[in-house]
Amino acid sequence: MHYLPEADSAALITEELAFTAVREALIAAAGTEAEIFPAVLGHGSDPRNRFTVKSAASARHAGVKIGSYWPGNADHGLARHNSVVLLFDQERGRIATVVEAGVANAYRTAAADAVAADVLARPDTTTLTVFGTGHQALYECTALARVRPISSVQVVARTPEHGERFLARLAEHNLPGRLVDAENACRTADVIVTATTATAPLFDAAWVRPGTHVATMGSDAHGKQELPPGLLATARLFCDLPSQSVRIGELQHVAGPIADGTLTATAIGDVLTGRATGRRSEDDITVFDSSGIALQDLFVAEALLAAATTTGGQT
Repeated sequence: MHYLPEADSAALITEELAFTAVREALIAAAGTEAEIFPAVLGHGSDPRNRFTVKSAASARHAGVKIGSYWPGNADHGLARHNSVVLLFDQERGRIATVVEAGVANAYRTAAADAVAADVLARPDTTTLTVFGTGHQALYECTALARVRPISSVQVVARTPEHGERFLARLAEHNLPGRLVDAENACRTADVIVTATTATAPLFDAAWVRPGTHVATMGSDAHGKQELPPGLLATARLFCDLPSQSVRIGELQHVAGPIADGTLTATAIGDVLTGRATGRRSEDDITVFDSSGIALQDLFVAEALLAAATTTGGQT
């Protein structure tokens, strides 16, 4: 069995590696040679401690990603989020590889939004608004700044203290930021990213100006909600996997079309391959719902293993 511990995967992961692997995974997800199975949502003995099991198979590999969220870890100086990827030996049905991927998972999640923004956000995008200052938010900002010339980050925080700490972290990455209220942050944004645990809309649909790209990637589960339903009714909708987005992602709040099966949401992989159209005009409002698919984890794990072999890391 190959084993890549957290310290090694965290040292090997880069934005470029994550972007390339995730882009390939999203293309595979929209094709015919891969299958993604329904996510299983569970919790620990304490219901506040949650985990998700996501699995998939492609022409190259099959496996499982287990992602966990233990909010009490912060009291012990540990990360709330963790992740481990298991790859099968497909000839024998045994686990062939274990990749601990807590930090890598944050890169992978942000990479999905960056891949989508690269084909959906306007090329002249400079102003990014981010809702949330937690674990994932910084990764989102740096990944998006890699694909668009972001010169200003507007931060909507729950408290001034959280906001100020986040601004300091942005500054360490040479990203100028400022605290802004939700309405003004939306009205002046080229891209809006929601990285929260919200179960109710974070802003009003009327605040989003034409041409804005919106990426939503909060804590996917039944009842999660970050965007106003009015925005979903008027924007052009994209996602990583339509069948999953309508079940545990943001698209579960497109009320009528989900009920009668007429929801039109485009898999971003189809845009990447040219089978579907992305942004059609400068005034399009586009929404990308990233619910996270196991193929992303399998492709990232494979890329990390290749990097470990190249650098002589532990496998």
